[in-house]
Amino acid sequence: MTDAAPPDHAPAADVSGVDDEVWRSVLKAVDQTYSELVAHQEQLERRNDELVAAKTLIESLLQSVSDILMVIDHDGAVIEASASLVDLVPGPVVGLPASQVFESEGAARLSAALTGLRLDQPTAQFEASIPAPGGAQPFDIALSPRLDSRNRVSGAVLTGRPLGELRRAYAKLELSHEQLKQAQGQIVRNEKLASLGRLLAGVAHELNNPISFVYASVHALEKYVGQFETYFEKVQQGASRDDLVRLRSELKLERALTNLGTAIHGAREGSERVRDIVADLRRLASDGRGEAMAFDLAETARVSALWVERGSKSDVVVDFSGLDSLRVRGVPGHVQQIVMNLVQNAIDAVADSPAPRVCIALQHHDGMARMIVSDTGPGVPADQRAAIFDPFYTTKPVGKGTGLGLSISAKIADEHGGQLILLPDGPGARFALDLPLAQAEGDRE
Repeated sequence: MTDAAPPDHAPAADVSGVDDEVWRSVLKAVDQTYSELVAHQEQLERRNDELVAAKTLIESLLQSVSDILMVIDHDGAVIEASASLVDLVPGPVVGLPASQVFESEGAARLSAALTGLRLDQPTAQFEASIPAPGGAQPFDIALSPRLDSRNRVSGAVLTGRPLGELRRAYAKLELSHEQLKQAQGQIVRNEKLASLGRLLAGVAHELNNPISFVYASVHALEKYVGQFETYFEKVQQGASRDDLVRLRSELKLERALTNLGTAIHGAREGSERVRDIVADLRRLASDGRGEAMAFDLAETARVSALWVERGSKSDVVVDFSGLDSLRVRGVPGHVQQIVMNLVQNAIDAVADSPAPRVCIALQHHDGMARMIVSDTGPGVPADQRAAIFDPFYTTKPVGKGTGLGLSISAKIADEHGGQLILLPDGPGARFALDLPLAQAEGDRE
């Protein structure tokens, strides 16, 4: 049997092109994957650098802060602590339950605050003391939640500021505030003394008249007493009736007896006048520290204006209009200071006026008592009206005013629950003082 002839071979397929395409795809994918890996590696390195920098910053903060600071985990243990806390607590702090850092009361408050944070309560703040070799040190503690990547509470961050330092700072602040109040009070008293200094001439004149009257009356009384002593001596010596009648005529005892009553009345009247002047001065010189009370603004204004008139060298007389009585509530001594400042400024303003006039009007205005002091002077220029109540601002020549009168007056009015304003209309300056009205009941006289 002869062998069969082998079949004809089919032509082989050309796969070289397909294999190249696959390899190119594979190489491209490898290159892309390698590039992504390199970029990811660079990103990881950058983030690692950022984490290292952040860790370094946190460590430096923990080392440098003066307040205590600790980071607490979910179980209440300390995982980070500031150097200030480590130096304060004997022994290791990291790993210690946070409540053991504080005394019993503070530990209980911290435990309650941590429980509240886990229940989504807001930031807690409380006082707690840390036992120290020199004695327990109080701190003002603030506790905030520490959140994880899923925004869940994973612990807490505790900060504490020494209360001793805060209390010292508050004490210094309170001392500064008290010194400021004393300085303000001293300025008010100095301004009042300056006003009183301008009244000395008028006061001397007012006191001189009644004192001279009293002196003359006392001198007359001495003369009359001498005459009566002479007569009674003759009576005691047993002089005859004719001698006594003749002596009585020579001594003019009938006229002396009549004049005796006049002299006594004059001495009493002069003494009472001196007493009234001294009483007015005492009211004006008082520092006004008393309690607020109900008083008559009209009477206070009249007394204050009268003393300014007496102390001024002009012949200006203050006119009054409106209500005869207007009861307000406040400190009379302070309100007197306002009236004196306003009246003194008005009298100074009309010094060169051809028709000088100062008027005080008393009225009700918007549920308040209002006193308007106006004058016929040149008024306040428009460009100076905004600064008229500024401290040390004055339109008077140097040496004629301190620039504190209106500023202090405005402050006193504000403290009384009222206001001192410059009214826009009027030929001269017009200032309005508003004060609370006195209630019908409950205000002390």
